[in-house]
Amino acid sequence: MANNVSQIVTERYLSRTKQSRENDTRAKRSLPGGDTRTSTYFGPYPTYMERGEGCYLYDCDGNRYIDFLNNYTSLIHGHAFPPIVEAAGAQLIKGTVFGSPGVVQAELAEIICDRVPSMDLVRFANSGTEATLMAMRAARAFTGKDVIVKMDGGYHGEHDFVGVNFIPDFEAQDLPSVKISWPGVPACVREGMLVTRFNDLEATERILKEHRDQIAAVIMEPMLGAGGAIAPKPGYLKGMRKLTEEYGVLLIFDEIITFRLSPGGVQLVEGIRPDLTALGKIIGGGFAVGAFGGRRDIMEHFSPGHPQNIYHAGTFNGLNITMAAGVAAMRHYNQPEIDHINRLGEKMAAGFDRAFKKVGIRGQASGLGSALQIRWTDQEVTTPNQSILSGVRAGRLPSLLHLELLNRGVFAAARGLFCISTPMTEAEVNYASEALEGALELLKPLAAEEAPHLIAG
Repeated sequence: MANNVSQIVTERYLSRTKQSRENDTRAKRSLPGGDTRTSTYFGPYPTYMERGEGCYLYDCDGNRYIDFLNNYTSLIHGHAFPPIVEAAGAQLIKGTVFGSPGVVQAELAEIICDRVPSMDLVRFANSGTEATLMAMRAARAFTGKDVIVKMDGGYHGEHDFVGVNFIPDFEAQDLPSVKISWPGVPACVREGMLVTRFNDLEATERILKEHRDQIAAVIMEPMLGAGGAIAPKPGYLKGMRKLTEEYGVLLIFDEIITFRLSPGGVQLVEGIRPDLTALGKIIGGGFAVGAFGGRRDIMEHFSPGHPQNIYHAGTFNGLNITMAAGVAAMRHYNQPEIDHINRLGEKMAAGFDRAFKKVGIRGQASGLGSALQIRWTDQEVTTPNQSILSGVRAGRLPSLLHLELLNRGVFAAARGLFCISTPMTEAEVNYASEALEGALELLKPLAAEEAPHLIAG
């Protein structure tokens, strides 16, 4: 029965995406694996999208999908949002970038600094990876210390120093060990990093107390994103701010995903002022972007006239067309829009939870507001270890659920990440919950055979 279910799901996907299969074969002749982003790959081959409109995507075979991925949470207004198209088009006619400062850079910087009380000054980059890299460099330069503490299972992009413990330490009996997650990251980065557990103030204090003379900063996501959309426990983030202040360590918030949750990110909701913040995704209006900023006394070191200047270049930093799109995106993303998508996200999470219970499979939606994740357990999850292990124990279910949701016109991340964009309504959210329920009904015989611990009752 289990193999029959798998065959039904897979064959339906193959029959609906014949042109995608041809495109994938072609792409693999010149691109390793057929793509240029590891995160977009899934088997038997990814769906090739051709265009987007509002909250919908259309693939090369003519199939339509509700887009609950939004390029991994970056398209806050969905696709081809008219004000962004107009702003980017107007800038395109003038020129994309000039190798000089531009007023439009200051416009977006002013919007960000106005929204985020902790950001006195801001610098732009081209990705979240660059944003976290430069925030960490700023912390080291300002404090004169080399070590950064990160969360076990936390994700901050692709640079070498955050290539430790993206895969959490499953063997740790006490504090996590510093382990390299990706081939090609040099062993020497372990000397500049320490690792603690998310939602664990006691573990973090032990590290800060023992290594306070070496530690420049703690970098963390207020909600773990790639680690499983794990929300902070009540009081945890305020506790982190208190600890870092007590031990004289800078606090860096990576709000690249969570900035969508309020006008000024989670830090505004929690009333916390980190020393530095990394941003990206939604602030670029659909173009590649990153930003980092914070306390004036730290960020002034990036001024070329500062006696201890921190060098920061980049051919496309502050790209005019990106800045113009970002200004348009932010001007149309205010409290009413934020409330709208957070409400829809909460409604969809509740609908997903009901679907799991109705079908009789143990699972849930986790996350905050407009960003959520499917989890293959009905128990509370507070660490990425728990989240990842629940997926591993579910066997083929996560990948087959992803394919079957595609078959039903729901586009999300293969890892189970969903997010809401402003064009969405209750109709799209209700459809996704119904699609999940139908997909789970189809997959239940497989769950009973291969993951019986997930069958409720």
